[in-house]
Amino acid sequence: MADISAQLVKELRERSGAGMMECKKALVENNGDIEVAMEWLRKSGLAKADKKAGRVAAEGRIFSAQGNGGAVLVEVNSETDFVAKNPDFVTFGNNVADVALKSGAQDVDALKAAAYPAGGTIEEATKGLVATIGENIQVRRMARASHDGVIASYIHGGRIGVLVALKGGSEDLAKGIAMHVAAMNPAYVRAEDVPAEFLAKEKDIALSQMSEKEKAKPAEILEKIVGGKVSKIISEVTLLGQPYVLDTNVTVGDALKKEGADVISVARLAVGEGIEKVQEDYLAEVQKAMQG
Repeated sequence: MADISAQLVKELRERSGAGMMECKKALVENNGDIEVAMEWLRKSGLAKADKKAGRVAAEGRIFSAQGNGGAVLVEVNSETDFVAKNPDFVTFGNNVADVALKSGAQDVDALKAAAYPAGGTIEEATKGLVATIGENIQVRRMARASHDGVIASYIHGGRIGVLVALKGGSEDLAKGIAMHVAAMNPAYVRAEDVPAEFLAKEKDIALSQMSEKEKAKPAEILEKIVGGKVSKIISEVTLLGQPYVLDTNVTVGDALKKEGADVISVARLAVGEGIEKVQEDYLAEVQKAMQG
């Protein structure tokens, strides 16, 4: 039997996207021939898909599709970032986004039940991809924008996706605001969207940070000081109040007013947000498994 090194297992895993133990087995079964092992992995059965479902899939990619007055974002997760670059994974994600747009699916459950172009449902196609690639893959989230006006989608590095729908304005403005949302991730769109609980908490914090001398000022002056601090925070957490990333001399609200536009909806998806990630030393993991 050929000597199967940890480096060879690592190389096969990077090329195939398959799991570490599957790569080791493929190389053992095929006398260390990486090309034959690649083919062997691709011919692996669907039974392996269920074994991957419990693994954490916190990497992946955001995909988008747009047309006919609508646009969608879809987050498809994988276990590792190099699988997110796998051509089969990318083709799958683009197909899923296209189906999401054309099917009118409003949530992920409906999307998973929709027909996949190559046959079966998207959920079935996902299992097939899991078997081929060897990692847990999940169609996790989607967002949709439908509007008669201007819609822009923006994907940053494959990992952050934004949809912006405007009433009035131009495609360039919508795209610019989408880029702003990707970069700044505002919590709210307008000042009136900020919850009263948030404002009350910030007011308390502002008061607690004031000196005793400041607190001794007349009530109306104290209220103005606290109000100014809270207003500054509102500007920082709202889309319309933030300095526009493409022209920091104006706010996003100013940029909208200049073109007589208004924001109808905003959606932002970032890969893996909310998923607890496990940090691993990849080569050390392979070497440990080889020793076992």
